[in-house]
Amino acid sequence: MTDIINLMNSLLWGSILVYLLVGVGIYFTCRLGFIQFRHFTHMFKVLKNSRKADNSGISSFQALCTSLAARVGTGNMAGVAVALTAGGPGAIFWMWMIAMLGMSTSFAESTLAQLYKTKDDEGNYRGGPAYYIEKGLGMRWMGMLFSVLLIIAFGLVFNAVQANSIANAMHNAFGWEQHYVGICVVLLSAVVIFGGIKRIAKTAELIVPIMALAYLVLALVILFANIEKLPAVLALIFKSAFGFQEAAAGGLGYAVAQAMINGVKRGLFSNEAGMGSAPNAAASATPYPPHPASQGYVQMLGVFMDTIVICSSTVAIILMSGEYVPHGEVTGIELTQAALSSQVGDWGGVFVAVAIFFFAFTSIIANYSYAETNLVFLEHNHKAGIKLFRLVFLGMVMFGAMASLPVVWSLADVSMGLMAIVNLVAILLLSGIVIKLAKDYNQQLKAGKLPTFDPEKFPELKSQLEEGIWDKNSHS
Repeated sequence: MTDIINLMNSLLWGSILVYLLVGVGIYFTCRLGFIQFRHFTHMFKVLKNSRKADNSGISSFQALCTSLAARVGTGNMAGVAVALTAGGPGAIFWMWMIAMLGMSTSFAESTLAQLYKTKDDEGNYRGGPAYYIEKGLGMRWMGMLFSVLLIIAFGLVFNAVQANSIANAMHNAFGWEQHYVGICVVLLSAVVIFGGIKRIAKTAELIVPIMALAYLVLALVILFANIEKLPAVLALIFKSAFGFQEAAAGGLGYAVAQAMINGVKRGLFSNEAGMGSAPNAAASATPYPPHPASQGYVQMLGVFMDTIVICSSTVAIILMSGEYVPHGEVTGIELTQAALSSQVGDWGGVFVAVAIFFFAFTSIIANYSYAETNLVFLEHNHKAGIKLFRLVFLGMVMFGAMASLPVVWSLADVSMGLMAIVNLVAILLLSGIVIKLAKDYNQQLKAGKLPTFDPEKFPELKSQLEEGIWDKNSHS
């Protein structure tokens, strides 16, 4: 079984996905006129008015926190350490690059998710790739395939990854047994997920900003305490990325390939741009300005905050600590804990354990909300199915707390890769609509108007959109 998983991983990540992710990122960056750089400040302006919501949706700020809850977790603390030990410091450069390109991909998928969102039986907004594949492309079978892959990835495997990191971090910091930690995480998760999507959003809105800010402040303290090391650390990252370190030893091609593959893989696991996960949160929001593209800007900011801000904090902590050993045996969350402890004392390991607990716990509940949305897509009369799924979901959290790290990470990589391929193909096929929506939004913005989506201006889309969702914006 392990051999099959490893073979699929090398096929997906050794060639197909690296080219596809970079290619799609470049395509949307060019077609949208370098939107992530030109409109960088606009992302923050949209966020300023993001507390508004109606009875059917959560606010844009809650949607951002929910998507950040799923993004900011193991990938930022354990995943960065794994990328460093497996691919060398050069992997960090490629992680930054995939995030910069991925911001435009995230804009595309989140804008589409908003456009094609629906309401469930309880009147809540639902949407995501499965929905825009069915409505925009008329391919329900492809939407169902995506939903199944997402449920496997987010509903099952990724929770095992997050629980695994929580259990290991608590064991390293406090000596607690993994199975006891697993039981605690299961009970806490059950309390939140049985409360529905709005309780998940409120929990994420409360925890994520506080933990992200605390982690960022600590990283900045370490950065300024070791500021003299900064030029050497940056030089190491850039030299490693292009193999200048290894050129003399004759291992240039292999070293660059390893840095690129590990950087892209861990970058995608962390920021999820193009994977089709964050659009599930984006679709749940009541957008302000009332235009699908406004959610594109909000989720673009999510990619930036996740990788460029929070992942870079972990990089600074590890590379400035002196604890990093290329291809060393200490990796994952243990390396991050050791690096922080060496800088601030023993309480550093405890801080990482607490941070990973909150980051990974919010990831677990946000992942659940993504899986539930796709379960609703698969079976419309869904209440019994959701109850059963919640039990299976909690079982996987328990399994993850006691499983070995390499097997869990490998499973996560395969399921994430397959999901990303389906979504990337879909957003490429729907790219014309993304370009039109971005143009419409920005024309209104330039004219000094509040960008508002009017379905009457897009007669070719009207038959594809859910009745009653956007009609109130029509001026006819």
